[in-house]
Amino acid sequence: MRSIAFKEWAVICRALAEGRQALILRKGGIAEDGGRFRPEHDRFLLYPTFFHEQQRAGIEPELLPLLEAAEADRPPAGKLRFTHFAVVSSVLHVTTLDAALALDALHGWTADTVRQRFHYRTPGLFVLPVRVYRLPGAVELVERPEYAGCKTWVELDTAVPLDGATPVLDDATFASYLGRVSAVVSAPLGKAH
Repeated sequence: MRSIAFKEWAVICRALAEGRQALILRKGGIAEDGGRFRPEHDRFLLYPTFFHEQQRAGIEPELLPLLEAAEADRPPAGKLRFTHFAVVSSVLHVTTLDAALALDALHGWTADTVRQRFHYRTPGLFVLPVRVYRLPGAVELVERPEYAGCKTWVELDTAVPLDGATPVLDDATFASYLGRVSAVVSAPLGKAH
């Protein structure tokens, strides 16, 4: 059972759910304590958000069909739908823009989105390689007012069962993905932009 949810753009949740990426880049929401994200939990439900109009402009064009699919599957107003959860493999923090941009092939954000997030307040981005699991069935909950706002972590009033969940990526594919992340993050890079 899990009651901690991680708010993320619906299109990125869809990319994670379909195995198109296994990486979350995070800066932090406006409502975060001190305005900064903290990787407080290593296992969480994916909570798709739909209120960011910048999702369309902030993603690579090849992810536009995923955005349209996420919008088509959007739950009715006042409801949340949970279909996947993630387990964090490691928590990395990139402190140069070159390192953040070098991850380009491993996620769906545009380079401009990465630059904006990287430079917001204090330079740097958290990089969370995650193993994503599909729940055996979608779980719908009432969207409560306390879940609203620009924050990352939400404690749900109802725990969602995780039994029977299956990994989106098989072991070999996920291990390969982790190797690619590690190679990029540990590679010698030039000066930040």
